[in-house]
Amino acid sequence: MPAPDYPAEVRTRLETDAAEVISRYPDSRSALLPLLHLVQSEEGYVTRTGIKFCAEMLGLTTAEVTAVSTFYTMYRRKPSGDYQVGVCTNTLCAVMGGDQIFDELKEHLAVGNQETTEDGKVTLEHIECNAACDYAPVVMVNWEFFDNQTPDSAKALVDDLRAGREVAPTRGAKLCDFKATARILAGFPDERPGAVAESGGAGPASLAGLRLAKGEPEPGRPGPSRGAAPTGEERDTHPSSHDAPQKTAASDPANPAGPVSEEGER
Repeated sequence: MPAPDYPAEVRTRLETDAAEVISRYPDSRSALLPLLHLVQSEEGYVTRTGIKFCAEMLGLTTAEVTAVSTFYTMYRRKPSGDYQVGVCTNTLCAVMGGDQIFDELKEHLAVGNQETTEDGKVTLEHIECNAACDYAPVVMVNWEFFDNQTPDSAKALVDDLRAGREVAPTRGAKLCDFKATARILAGFPDERPGAVAESGGAGPASLAGLRLAKGEPEPGRPGPSRGAAPTGEERDTHPSSHDAPQKTAASDPANPAGPVSEEGER
């Protein structure tokens, strides 16, 4: 059975938004990912009607659009909750407590993986690495980070979401519902007052490696002595010679690094 059309007023509005999205790209088919977010913002998931709309706007087949929408897990293919709660259960988060958090949330919410609570507020899922290993275990809500979670803090989080309380992630602006999130991901501005300013940047743990590479001391850790080095001797400016960037690399045949002993000596 063919997919139904959007109501006329909805289609007119979406066509205007879609035209803006498509105009950003030299090749119209490159706009497919943000267009899928756009149709997801309409009903909270990618419907057959949404797939048909994307295909018509981009001159693609519905099979091509369906292939993309089913490849990426950020697109939902069935009705889901206002808040997508994803618990990272990949290796590091799992051993740091992610598995326990996920198990306790399933029991607390009385739902399984990719299932939605009866009130339609929360969809629970386990997710693969979300690139926040430095704050493990991590829970994401509508793609915003909630760092260093515990089973108790995660249960309090979903209780607040279901009760309609204001919730702010560890990093970033206050949460909006999944439809509003999808529209932002389609490339439209977050028009909530102060939302952009609240987005912030990387946290201290995320910048530790960069500081180390620059030879900067870790916060709260004494730096190298400021005294003059003995004549002819270069003072080590790194907290540990093990961690100092090497001048050569084994992957550079012209400058072989050579084997390194357990103590970091050649």
